[in-house]
Amino acid sequence: MSNKKVDEETLRALRHDIKNQLSSIHLALETLRYEITDPTEDFNFCIETIFNSAAKINELLKEPE
Repeated sequence: MSNKKVDEETLRALRHDIKNQLSSIHLALETLRYEITDPTEDFNFCIETIFNSAAKINELLKEPE
């Protein structure tokens, strides 16, 4: 096996693991959104910031075509 093949497989596995964690974060944020009945402006800001950061990470993980 060449080093390039190992690196590609390692990157694919890493992307997969990170995306799974991002899915957990997304689900937890959605749950918080519905559990908090009267969220403050700061709470909403924090939730949106985390959502946006997770989305950016997800974009970075997309495999090049």
